[in-house]
Amino acid sequence: MSIGHIFSDVFSNWLTATGLVCGWLAVLSLSEGNMAHVRNLKGLVGIVTGGASGLGRATVERLVRQGASAVILDLPKSEGKTVAESLGEKCAFSPTDVTSEADVKNALELARTKFGRVDVVVNCAGIAVAAKTYNLNKQLPHSLEDFQRVINVNIAGTFNVIRLAAGEMGKNDPDEDGHRGVIVNTASVAAFDGQVGQAAYSASKGGIVGMTLPIARDLAPMGIRVVTIAPGLFATPLLVGLPEKVRNFLAKQVPFPSRLGDPGEYAHLVQSIVENPMLNGEVIRLDGALRMQP
Repeated sequence: MSIGHIFSDVFSNWLTATGLVCGWLAVLSLSEGNMAHVRNLKGLVGIVTGGASGLGRATVERLVRQGASAVILDLPKSEGKTVAESLGEKCAFSPTDVTSEADVKNALELARTKFGRVDVVVNCAGIAVAAKTYNLNKQLPHSLEDFQRVINVNIAGTFNVIRLAAGEMGKNDPDEDGHRGVIVNTASVAAFDGQVGQAAYSASKGGIVGMTLPIARDLAPMGIRVVTIAPGLFATPLLVGLPEKVRNFLAKQVPFPSRLGDPGEYAHLVQSIVENPMLNGEVIRLDGALRMQP
């Protein structure tokens, strides 16, 4: 008997004795390419808030490019209509304030009547203000109105879309896993590494992080997954509009790759989340190992 056969017999006996044989077989199964549960974007229908620019627009473009249909939810004065028209018949625009129940319901109705259902929701809409809790030089406290506005749009707006879209997704026929849909939210590294002047923004993004797991658990019986992406510094219109020296300084803060993130990389992660049904209740940092300084 060869050494190889002896090792094989001993290893098999050890696996059986330690109760690990099932795990070993599972590994072998994966190594043989068992991808039966992996989903595909083709033919799905998604709605994207903040879909007229930045991360949202990149996501809409990727959905359509991969064979899905998409509805852009953005403010009436946004470029949403122009973006939708540029992408053809698989894309539509619904003027939406995410804090408005009526607006979100109208968008969901458009998705249902034009494309048949809603499979994917991506929440990218959000706002920010920069102000210290108390400005010592001006002897002024942070505007409570500004703080409440950021919380209302970023947390309440995100939750408003989730709660209404969940009802629409619940109408879908489940697949073999019982899967009916997936919701992807957008937080920020500011939820973990909030900087000076980011009290309102960090609180709002921290709220999105905090509600990810409980909402995933709430919607699990319906077969709806919930995952949050926490992006770092990305080349969105806000940052692209900064002076080149400032952009280069920010890029150098990212360990690797030392550059601003491309919105397409965010969209790629959205696709990966949709395609992998085991991703649920998780917050994923997409930041090149960035940890923001005060």
